[in-house]
Parts: sequence; C-alpha cells; structure tokens
Amino acid sequence: MKARVLPAIAALLVLAACSTPDAPTGPAPSDPSLSQNPNDEIQNDPNVHVHLPRGHARPGGGGVQLLQYHGGAIMTSAAVKSIFWGSSWSNSSFVGDKISGLGTFYSGVGGSNYMKTNTEYTGTNGTVGSAVSYGGPTTDLSDAPRGSPKVSAILAEVCKVIPNPVSNGFYPVYVDTPRGHAGYCAWHSYGSCSGVPVQIAFFFNLDGDRGCDPESPGSTGHSQGLAALANVSGHELSEAVTDPRNGGWWDASGAENADKCAWTFASQLVTFGGSSWKIQGNWSNRAYANSSGYDGSGCISS
Repeated sequence: MKARVLPAIAALLVLAACSTPDAPTGPAPSDPSLSQNPNDEIQNDPNVHVHLPRGHARPGGGGVQLLQYHGGAIMTSAAVKSIFWGSSWSNSSFVGDKISGLGTFYSGVGGSNYMKTNTEYTGTNGTVGSAVSYGGPTTDLSDAPRGSPKVSAILAEVCKVIPNPVSNGFYPVYVDTPRGHAGYCAWHSYGSCSGVPVQIAFFFNLDGDRGCDPESPGSTGHSQGLAALANVSGHELSEAVTDPRNGGWWDASGAENADKCAWTFASQLVTFGGSSWKIQGNWSNRAYANSSGYDGSGCISS
C-alpha cells in the first residue's frame, strides 16, 4: 500500500553511490479508513509501499475502485537476486528451508500463471511481463538493523552487496530480525546504485509471526517461516512489476494490485516450479469487470 505523508530521506547521506527515489509521479490521496502510524517514517513515506498485517490490510477486493495508471514505467521482466542479511543466516537451524525455499520460489515463479495475473497492465515502456530470472542468493553476515530500517539503509545494503546491478533488478533483502511492533510485514521501494535504477524490497524474519502468516497447510512441505516469506514475497514482487517507480498502477485510495487482495486466497494452492504455495491473489480490473475473481470481485491467482 502506498504510504502518504513524508518524503523519503536521501540515501546520499548514507552512501554516495546510492540514491533514493525521486518525488512520486502523483501521491495517492489520504484514506482515513486506512490510517497510518504517524510516528513510523516508513509508513509515512510516499515512496514506500508497505504490506500491512492481518487485521490492518483492507478486506478482500479492496472495494470497487479500479486500478488507475499514473503515467510511468512498469517492469517488462524482473531479474531477482535475494540478499540474506544478519548473523543468524550462518545458523543452519535458523536458516532451515528459507534460503533454499525462496530460491525454489523465485526460480519457478517466472512465466507462471501466478505472474501472469499482472500482465494486463501497461506503461510507457510496454506491458508488464511474467518473466523472472533468479540470480541466486547472497549472504551478508554482518548485523542487520533492528526495528524499522530506513529505505536508505536497505538501499545502501543492496548497493554494497550487488556489485553489478541491472535496471530491471528486483533486490529483496531478508533480515534475521523479527517484526516486533512494526506495523507492516514487508515493503518495496526503489532507488539507484552508481546511477543504475534498482527496485528493492525489505522483509522481516516472520518465524512465528501470526500477523504475517498465511496459515499455509502442512501439505505444502514448507516451514511456517518460509510460507510466510513466500506469501509476502509474491505480494511485493507483483507490486514491483506493476508499480516499480511510483508511476505505475494503484487505485484512488493508494492501494496497489496486491494490496487490494491482501490476506485473501483462492481455494486452490498456487503451483509453480514443482512446488505448491499458499499465496494471495492480485487485483485484475478485467476480472472485476467480469465478476470472475475468486472473491466474486477482482482478485485472481492464476
């Protein structure tokens, strides 16, 4: 969901080679029914799009407002390289199936019916594509920030560990620290590293976090922590390809395509790459027009 109030702090204060987003193409209007925490810089940054937890996200379908185009670029493909930040990523019992499982997720999601839920949307550079290439994981065992790290900190980490970023890069950063009192499960934003535009995302450790848990069935074979990360990863990836740099698609209240279907799920699991996942759907204007979404409205997962 698009945050609404404060401008982003420039990452040049942290790393000269990195730069945070320009001003948004058109900040979404305030919606009192989706109040933000006025003291949370991330939730009030118009260049950060947060994934709210259960009970705080808009209910299924997000009302009847259609997604609207805001005059900028989309992503015709995504090149993903994941970053696992924190000393706990050296602990095999903490890691469990999370790094390998997210590798399976990103390796298999490209070209899937799930990614094709995003492809009705267009931008100045073409049509949203379903292609996703995965460049594998990289691990940084230095201490990850606690609490709610700023965009500048996550962008600086991406610029530090990705020596050759690409303009269609999507760089998700998974820390080993829990969410605590933060009012969101994850977020995505954008910036640049040495002049190269990049799309970034941030994820807490969601082990045992009921507010960010899709309650995936054990039949998928995934741990709870992996299942939670996979669901929010699908959310952020879908929003990044349809609104990578604040010129894409969101509705009149500021909700992007995944926001409008947050914490709603089709009756069937999503399957790709030889694995099944419980992942929320994404909003389709076409499905809404035809009342063909799994929620009787506009949410589709394939």
